[in-house]
Amino acid sequence: MKITVIGSSPAWPNPGGAHSGYVIEHDGGRLLVDCGPGVLGRLREREGWPHVDAVAITHFHLDHWGDLVPWVWGAMYRAAGVSIDDRPDLWVHAGGHELLERFGSRFGFSDMFDRVFTVREYAGEEAFTAAGIDVTPVRLPHYRLETYGFRLAANGKTIAYSGDSGPSERLVDLARDTDLFVCEATLLNGEDDGLPRGHLSVEEALAAAADSGTRRVLLTHRPAELPVPDGTELAYDGLELEL
Repeated sequence: MKITVIGSSPAWPNPGGAHSGYVIEHDGGRLLVDCGPGVLGRLREREGWPHVDAVAITHFHLDHWGDLVPWVWGAMYRAAGVSIDDRPDLWVHAGGHELLERFGSRFGFSDMFDRVFTVREYAGEEAFTAAGIDVTPVRLPHYRLETYGFRLAANGKTIAYSGDSGPSERLVDLARDTDLFVCEATLLNGEDDGLPRGHLSVEEALAAAADSGTRRVLLTHRPAELPVPDGTELAYDGLELEL
């Protein structure tokens, strides 16, 4: 598998940065995990219009899905034209299709996302296949919002992606014995967070990674203003890793 970091900013953009978005490639299939603001523009820097087989969204905070809205307008209206007969699958959690219809009724059309994507729903802890990659969604704590981390497997390799999460033993289960754990580290310390918790400090992220036995940890969703311990890998927009 290959993973490309399209965007790695926290809930506000780092200077010149895009929000959450990661392309996972395997055997010709391309899966976009999360699609926050700035991700579509970054993808268009690489090709005229994004060619992905599927998109999977961890949760409905804007910085993880917001660029699906301009994706719809571009697919429907851009001057060069783009076929919407080959719709990427759009995976959202159970009940997410209804949420998209409600958003659509405010942004343009209730069925706007169905016009461009084939919307599918996943259930927590039940694996699904997207772009030829096996994805297992694991429910994680993120304030009071329904949120999932993804465990992605193909060709004997496994990537865990936390999405957004507060401290939880389920993070350890998500990342257990993986080849790569892409883990958020938004906070300077846990006291900065709300109650219930929704994000991790660097120390909490690294502790979860150590307990999981993952072979490699890549911190992400980190504000540019905050330090990173020496020797710790930090995601940046444009980073590519082969597994």
